[in-house]
Amino acid sequence: MSIETTPASTPDPEWDKLISGLTATPADKAGSPLLQKTVDVPLNRPDLLGDLPLTPEWVRTSAGWRTRAEVGKVNSTRAFRRWVRRQNTEHGHAAQTFRGMHRTFLWIQGTEGVQVATARREVQQAQDDYKTAKFGHGMRLIPTKQKEKLRREMETAFAGSVTAMTKYKSARKDARTRRAVRGTLVAAAVAVPEGAGIYLIGGTGGVIATGSALLAFALIGRRTTGGEVYTDRDAKIGDGDRLNEEMLNRVYRDARIISSDAVLGMLTPCLLTADGTAWEASFDLPSGTPTEKATAVVPALASGFGVTKAQVSQTGGDREGRINLRVSRKIPFTSGPVPGPLLHVERFDLWNAVPMGVSERGETVATEWFEKTGLFGGEPGSGKTSIANNLLLAAALDPTARLFLGDGKAGNDLRPFADIAEAIDTEGDPEALLRILEHVWQVILPECKRLAREHGVAGFSQALAKQDPRVRFTIVAIDEWASYMAMAEPKVAKELERLLRLIVQQGRAYGVIVLAATQKPDADAVPSGIRDIISTRWAGRCLTPQASDTILGQGRAKLGFNGQNILKDQRGVGLYQTGETADPTLMLSYFYDDGRKSGVNEVALLLDRAFELRAKAGTLPAGSVPLSDQLRALGDDDARVLAVLLDTFDAHLDGDGAPAEWLPGSVLVDALAAADAPLSADSLGRLVVRTDDEKAKRPWQGSRVVGYPRSRALITVRDRFGLGE
Repeated sequence: MSIETTPASTPDPEWDKLISGLTATPADKAGSPLLQKTVDVPLNRPDLLGDLPLTPEWVRTSAGWRTRAEVGKVNSTRAFRRWVRRQNTEHGHAAQTFRGMHRTFLWIQGTEGVQVATARREVQQAQDDYKTAKFGHGMRLIPTKQKEKLRREMETAFAGSVTAMTKYKSARKDARTRRAVRGTLVAAAVAVPEGAGIYLIGGTGGVIATGSALLAFALIGRRTTGGEVYTDRDAKIGDGDRLNEEMLNRVYRDARIISSDAVLGMLTPCLLTADGTAWEASFDLPSGTPTEKATAVVPALASGFGVTKAQVSQTGGDREGRINLRVSRKIPFTSGPVPGPLLHVERFDLWNAVPMGVSERGETVATEWFEKTGLFGGEPGSGKTSIANNLLLAAALDPTARLFLGDGKAGNDLRPFADIAEAIDTEGDPEALLRILEHVWQVILPECKRLAREHGVAGFSQALAKQDPRVRFTIVAIDEWASYMAMAEPKVAKELERLLRLIVQQGRAYGVIVLAATQKPDADAVPSGIRDIISTRWAGRCLTPQASDTILGQGRAKLGFNGQNILKDQRGVGLYQTGETADPTLMLSYFYDDGRKSGVNEVALLLDRAFELRAKAGTLPAGSVPLSDQLRALGDDDARVLAVLLDTFDAHLDGDGAPAEWLPGSVLVDALAAADAPLSADSLGRLVVRTDDEKAKRPWQGSRVVGYPRSRALITVRDRFGLGE
């Protein structure tokens, strides 16, 4: 009995004492089964005693009723169509009715006919014996003693004939009586309701009584001559049918997972999810059946359910032989890409969890990347760039994060990050990548270690980052590591492997996040010594289960986590595993368009924002020399004007002590005049070209005036002189 069905009308101190310790959810306490969240039920409420099977609370909400009503409407239509098709078979209701009438007639007739026939046969045999004995006795030339013997045999045969005739008449009378009684019962069962219905209701009552009689005959004839009862053997989720225990057992038997007489041990009922997109059930396989036997035959199960293998998800439960099944009603993640949430974020703190995508349930999958490393793999076009961009763009929006990038395929995926990256190789040059890794190993990591020793800690933390701005994340992202290794000389390849392994091993505690992406991270592409110490994995579409296992770990495909089951039109979909012991989650990566899909370059917009953040924070790669000094060193008049503008913005601090984001044009013109670089307002407008929105008036010291944003001045510096990159 679950908490929500427990009577609460009378206070029970012992009951309250029993559950008092269950209502709290301390961090160190294992979570109990949760009810699904909906609009009507915004918070998960635990099933306190963990009773199973349980029914999610959403079933009783308005959303639950709507979902069930929609499914019921579809199922009702399909059920009627199946009923029509059924009528032409031996399981049709007309056939059942006539079969029931025939069986009723046979019951009325009974088995007494056999007894009557037997008695009649005995009479015939006795009469034949009597005739034979009488003929023998009638012979005249027989000795006296022999004739006396024949006379006695004749008398015995006559007595037997009389007895047989008496037995036959008794059997025939008994049969007629029994048949009359049974016939009367059947006639009464039909006639009495018919008469009562006509008497009480009239013609309608007669119709109802007739229908009841026909229904009774149909029930009697529901089994065929072979003893079969009608079952919807072709019911499939893909045809819109609801999942039930009968279908579940049938599918698992047809897939040869369980024997023909075995049944699954249901832990939860077969339920539709709150959003109506999938059927779910949890159950135990029969004793002695391993989980692997079920997870290894997904195609057979998909055929039984009438869906694609991408719609069937089986994961092992908390013990061997336990299955958590999810069958989607439609192929998941085929409705198009999901825009990433970073588009609506001004600045990101990499100490927070990075949103990476959405799960099958529509929930956000986020990862805290501190002390983690990532390995993303899959065949070309599976979406490796899409999943990697979630981390790289989040790191770009954190102006304190340092980016070291390498693109082994010499493509354009990482080129947009060049303006904010500390070092980048976009030509696939192993020597260039070696220099990047050497810098991280010989410069960045030693600095981090010295900083940790200075604070007397073993590694970085978010609290330490708040105390000391020198505590920064370092992102080392290498796309197509396999290409680097294939093109490198043996000596260079060996050094690349050594440095990457050292950085992965020692950099985790100091905020160094290594991200490697490749098509198939096998021993030739990514050495096992590196793969084994990378904690976060993402397996996109793979050609073989072995390729999927090289990404997620040996044996994952047999447990149901197989990248081969991902369809080609599910781009950006992958099995995402965080942590060394966590089970992978099927998810769709967030998508940031580079302009090829919608014409809007969302990646460029985010990187422009990242550039502005880093320019404001002074963390651009060339930030060691003030940007204004770099401009003055050019000896150009316009560069000198822009240098004065930047100094003016830096001199006017906002409430947080940061350089002003906007200043009136009059303030800037006065500053130029004071710096012996006079410029009119019109000339300044021609030099720093603003958008219409940026020309709008803003409040300043009690009035509204026209001004210039600092970001526009920085963009002008970048566009005119290529500085600040």
